[in-house]
Amino acid sequence: MAEVIDGKSVAEDVVSKVKALTSELVAKGAMKPGLAVVIVGEDPASQVYVASKSRTAKECGFHSLQHTLPADTTEEQLLKIIGDLNADPAINGILVQLPLPGHIDAGKVIQTIAPEKDVDGFHFINVGKLGTGELETAFVPCTPAGSMLLIERVRGKDLSGLNAVVVGRSNIVGKPMANLLLAANCTVTIAHSRTKDLPALARTADILVAAVGRPEMVKGDWVKPGATVIDVGINRIPAPEKGEGKSRLVGDVAYAEAAKAAGAITPVPGGVGPMTIAMLMANTVVSAYLAAGLKRPSF
Repeated sequence: MAEVIDGKSVAEDVVSKVKALTSELVAKGAMKPGLAVVIVGEDPASQVYVASKSRTAKECGFHSLQHTLPADTTEEQLLKIIGDLNADPAINGILVQLPLPGHIDAGKVIQTIAPEKDVDGFHFINVGKLGTGELETAFVPCTPAGSMLLIERVRGKDLSGLNAVVVGRSNIVGKPMANLLLAANCTVTIAHSRTKDLPALARTADILVAAVGRPEMVKGDWVKPGATVIDVGINRIPAPEKGEGKSRLVGDVAYAEAAKAAGAITPVPGGVGPMTIAMLMANTVVSAYLAAGLKRPSF
């Protein structure tokens, strides 16, 4: 059976380092890192995510600020708040929780965030830096960044010559994940819904990343023996065995099958999920160090 990659444990290590870096920053006479989270509307999942992010920020010793806005907030009002946060020296990271209500242009909102405070890594400047290998100055989206740390825990930092297949081409996970693997000298293929003979392609992967949002799509016989499998998917499916109306979480990989072939694999839950918030905290403390004119810390 495969080694189970414990994302919860790695995330705790990242958060511990963030706490230590925050203490060092304050000891040098700089301001503590500041994270502002903006949420518009009352989407239940977003409320849960935002509460968790704000709680972790406080745990890290950050100055934590939250703007909870009604669903009928105008785009102009939201852009004004972001402009104020851009100008606030006490804020190092700005996160606008997605999805936004339909009358607000999410792309316009994201591009209004100052690139040096874009701790989600979605601004075109950060996207461009990642795409051209400027990792020293880029903010990388949190889920791919966390996935990369999990891969390095198994494979080490030198991934030269390994074949990597990323299933999924989203701007939030698939494309940045491919760019990170490319920067680590992997040979990278991005697969998607139009890819021919996806199972055969997946079987070439030393590193297989699944990020498609389709429950248990990647089967055990898609996995090359000994491969490292990173399952980014979080899907809720019916679980009648638990009782009427009950559900359970599964990934994009058929875990029980894949674990028989893989060398290492992330579970769902407890794999990539915890890394996302941990890397948000890491990006925020990095932004604070850069704002203070200090050397960028690494994770």
